[in-house]
Amino acid sequence: MEELVFVIPANSKKEDIVATLKAHPEIKFVSLVGIDLAGNDTDEKIPMRLFLKDMDDFYSGAAVQTDGSSVVLSGIATLNNAKVDMPIDPSVNWYVDYNFENYDEETGLPIGTLRIPAFLIHNGKRVDSRAVLADTMSFVKKHMLDLFHSHKTISGLEHIDGSKVADISFTSATELEFWVKTPLSHVHVDEMFASQVMQEQYWQRTHGVVRTALEQAVSRLDQYGLGVEMGHKEVGGIKAHLDASGNMTSVCEQIEIDWRFADALQAADNELLARTIIKQTFRLNGLEVSFKAKPMIGVAGNGEHTHIGMAAIMEDGSFYNLFAPKEMTVDFMSAIGYGAIMGLLKNYEVINPFVSATNDSLNRLKPGFEAPVCIVTSLGHSPEIPSRNRSILAGLVRDINNPLATRFELRACNPYSNTYLVLAAIYSAVLDGVKYAIDKTTDELLAELSKESGVEAGYLEKDRAYRSEMDVFEDYSEEERNRLFGAPPATVWENMSSLDNYAEKRAAITASGVFTDAIIDAFKDGALLRWKTELIARIIPENREIVRKAKYIESSFVTDQDSYNWNKINGLRGYLAKDSIDEKSLFTLLIDALNTGDYETASGLQVEMYDKIEELKSLYDAYRKNII
Repeated sequence: MEELVFVIPANSKKEDIVATLKAHPEIKFVSLVGIDLAGNDTDEKIPMRLFLKDMDDFYSGAAVQTDGSSVVLSGIATLNNAKVDMPIDPSVNWYVDYNFENYDEETGLPIGTLRIPAFLIHNGKRVDSRAVLADTMSFVKKHMLDLFHSHKTISGLEHIDGSKVADISFTSATELEFWVKTPLSHVHVDEMFASQVMQEQYWQRTHGVVRTALEQAVSRLDQYGLGVEMGHKEVGGIKAHLDASGNMTSVCEQIEIDWRFADALQAADNELLARTIIKQTFRLNGLEVSFKAKPMIGVAGNGEHTHIGMAAIMEDGSFYNLFAPKEMTVDFMSAIGYGAIMGLLKNYEVINPFVSATNDSLNRLKPGFEAPVCIVTSLGHSPEIPSRNRSILAGLVRDINNPLATRFELRACNPYSNTYLVLAAIYSAVLDGVKYAIDKTTDELLAELSKESGVEAGYLEKDRAYRSEMDVFEDYSEEERNRLFGAPPATVWENMSSLDNYAEKRAAITASGVFTDAIIDAFKDGALLRWKTELIARIIPENREIVRKAKYIESSFVTDQDSYNWNKINGLRGYLAKDSIDEKSLFTLLIDALNTGDYETASGLQVEMYDKIEELKSLYDAYRKNII
């Protein structure tokens, strides 16, 4: 492994890149990695000889073109105007992806593909997720520098001379959770739920092939320079078993891996790399990996807590966290920190569509599984006692002995959230809040953030509350949560509709001119197409099978309770799945609404379908258990 090259550092000189590649003939291919608006990455195999021969064309975008109608650029790259150019991005790290199942005969080393992050250009404009983030960060940086240069002193940051701020650093990181299982193994949800409630798995010791794969994944990610901080078992899973040959079977465990912060664009690229390396490493050990937000209904889903930070780099090279106050035991945050979290919370309705764009993502965001559903933050009971409230949407993370660690953690993201667009939307909203807070005192901002519902405020909405130090799930009823913090969207349609229903908030994230109407509409149209297709082609057929399997059980000992249960079950089965001449089933009504574009009706029917299916499963479980 010491002979392999894993990283070509950002901003490397062309001659150095050529020298490295010629010295490593095992790197035989190049792949340009463009990210469409759904977060999908492109991958292709271009012979290395062509890259070395036409390197300047690769930099300019003239070397590689793709069919934009084949990726998610809805309404942008159309069938009659589909050509998309792919210039490479030299400002970030390039990674070599090795195939440990295919070795080069001459060198005896695994064959590598140099994966180069790229942009997607259509009609002369950058239209991809990476470009949205890169251009957004340039806009936010410019305006943050302008704010500092026009405000020499900012509340909580009195130790910083704003006129001497030379640059702004945006640091981000994600925590990646995933489920691991042996192929084709099936485990009862009840058993996993019990293990979760009894806390039998969280941070427990890994064993056998899972331990091997986890150790290899951590080591491999370190070889790519990600600086892994920890890999551990998460809350979900059950104990595996040994078969007659001594091999581990029925593996079903949840794992988390964390790595260090990076610049926002590099952090998003790193997450994509991490998913690829983790999946490959576990696969080589005969294990399946799922990054789905909710791979199994009834047990913990996979989150991807997303951390955001901001720092000032001074003319003399010194570095200051902009969220941390001068006196860590006096203030929770600086005025910029307050503005950042207020901007995030106030505008979250138009950030959420990028965070949760799939049926799967919304399945995870249900009360009871430590997944946030309310637009609310927690700061801590006092500046001396940092908060670790796991029930809120976005929390303040701080260490009074280490101001550089001060940051915000958005807990709603999942491993398939488009981190590029999420970070772009977050930092746009942060700037909106900072512009309001820049000339306010920290006391004024703390009072506004902590206000009760019904109290007028300068920036935050009157009829909402935004801070709670209580358990949002246990200490409030559903009605109270919805009234104080806003009702969460139940479907993809409801979530995407927020982009049209909140014009003022949409303006906050489009102020840069990067999130254009075309970009937002393309993202929304792609998400709704996937929502509709998944419902018709996957979710409804899966639910139809649940209905079919809820069959009458023959028994010689039938009580009135059995008869009552079965009558209710059979009535639900018919309501869900059985058409008559005069009346259509819920499944048919939902399909018809989707196919005719009546998405508002379809959204309501989807919610009803989920409720009825859960009722059916509960009733059938009780019915089956009472049969002897």
